[in-house]
Amino acid sequence: MLIAVVRRGGAPVRRCEVVPVRRCEVGDLRSIAAPFVASGPSGVAIRDRLKGLTLADEKVLRLIGDHLGALAGTDLKARCAAGLDHDSGLWADRKRALTAESSSRWAGSITKATHDQWGLARRAQNAHIQNLEAALRTIAHRLSLPVGTKGTKRSPGGYRSPREWFAKTRRLHLLQDRLERERADWNAGRVHVVRGGKRLLRARYNLDAAGLTEPEWRERWQAERRFFQADGESGKRYGNQTIRVTPEGEVSIKLPVPLAHLANTGHGRYILTAKVSFLHRGEQWHDRVHANRAVAYRIHEDVERGRWYLTASWTTPPVQAVPLEAVRAGGVIGVDTNADHLAAWRLDPHGNPTGRPRRFDYDLTGTTQHRDAQLRHALIRLLHWAQRHKLAIAVEDLDFTAETTREKHGRRKRFRHLISGMPTAKLRARLVSMAAELGITIVAVDPAYTSKWGAQHWQKPLTSTNKNATRHEAAAVAIGRRALGHPIRRRTTPPPHDQSDRAGHRTAQAEPGALGREETRPRNPGPRTRSAPPGCGANAGDQRAQHRSGHATEHTQLMLSS
Repeated sequence: MLIAVVRRGGAPVRRCEVVPVRRCEVGDLRSIAAPFVASGPSGVAIRDRLKGLTLADEKVLRLIGDHLGALAGTDLKARCAAGLDHDSGLWADRKRALTAESSSRWAGSITKATHDQWGLARRAQNAHIQNLEAALRTIAHRLSLPVGTKGTKRSPGGYRSPREWFAKTRRLHLLQDRLERERADWNAGRVHVVRGGKRLLRARYNLDAAGLTEPEWRERWQAERRFFQADGESGKRYGNQTIRVTPEGEVSIKLPVPLAHLANTGHGRYILTAKVSFLHRGEQWHDRVHANRAVAYRIHEDVERGRWYLTASWTTPPVQAVPLEAVRAGGVIGVDTNADHLAAWRLDPHGNPTGRPRRFDYDLTGTTQHRDAQLRHALIRLLHWAQRHKLAIAVEDLDFTAETTREKHGRRKRFRHLISGMPTAKLRARLVSMAAELGITIVAVDPAYTSKWGAQHWQKPLTSTNKNATRHEAAAVAIGRRALGHPIRRRTTPPPHDQSDRAGHRTAQAEPGALGREETRPRNPGPRTRSAPPGCGANAGDQRAQHRSGHATEHTQLMLSS
């Protein structure tokens, strides 16, 4: 607790009039992580439509997908039954069992996909347990407080009414039972996976709300449960022996053993009448295919549009990140992410905002395709602006997965919906991948206090008579300054003793090791009459000029005479 004298208009009211002032100590603020250069994408995926398929081609594709999907379901059941006792020997047994019904390469793709799916379910189970534990801690804390107790910024208060208190006691027992069940599954290695998606499965029990009939739902369910993906192999012809795509776009598929009688060419392969031509990244794909480097392919059906697509993917070698000092050399563009727009401001290497702020709007309502298109359009405008000025982009390293729970924010439904609507993970991943293509570096910073401190220290100074700076634009400046390594505050507090340098330097504009840091600033441009050269004014670094009894020349004459 600090004691400060209350001042009005620059003069103290009474010397004995004091009020307590609370200052945030170091322990009250959470530690702020250092900024870092975000790593680029580790893989590439491109897609093209299979145009001109005949009815026979579509029939063969459905038969292959249904057969491999049944094998994938059987393999996933075996993997889930093994649980934590699974090892490489059981993996080999599963692969041998699938090879007899398909091929060795199809079996390898199925077992690998099963292993990845089990691992994803395991990580989701762990995240669910952590969310339940956090909810239980919040409810227990609020139940321990008297009804109607107000909360603080750091901890919630008690519940508003006895009715709400009683309802939360019942929810506490419900969550405890759910947590015990999840922990038991975690310790036993049990996971719950639905091939085809849990959302589509639940839509079967309420077709009217989903807007589907039973045949339409059945068609979508079968399409989602099909398995039609093959991993690539380096050194093999065109990078994949199972689903082979020639540089001319011809697609041929290695048929499973039970469907070998459907082959229309030699070696048990089926050639589709449709050809593909990848427009996006087509040159990269051609280079990999000509060099026989690994390319993975996946074929899937879009039931709503009645189309078939082929997706090609491959991994990219990790690119050495640009040093952070080199990124800061030319300045950055600070970007603040919001629910409906991106607020951006350009900063020079010294952390000063230059030019005018930019705003990139997007609308996240409607279908998934519409939201994705809106996000891409906003990001490409931001990237083109950064590319014109050859600057890096500084963004917050946001993660709102733990901030959307109903127990954390209580009745603040609008705030929970606002946080849930911000596409932080998708925006970050898409921004990094799109920036890598344009050669733009992304710097991620800690999001702690950027909005609060930006509004406190930058919103008012950036406001002019014809432009009102918003809180989001001020946060963008704070993000950019943190990425550049500068403090968000514009100046430090004057010394408590007087206006001299006895208690330390008065501003944060110079580094502690800068030469001449404690000296007075020389007059750089010189007088308008040009009677004296620059640096020769009254405040030109000669501290004797501040002596009120005489000019510096008088002291010089006295020294010479003595």
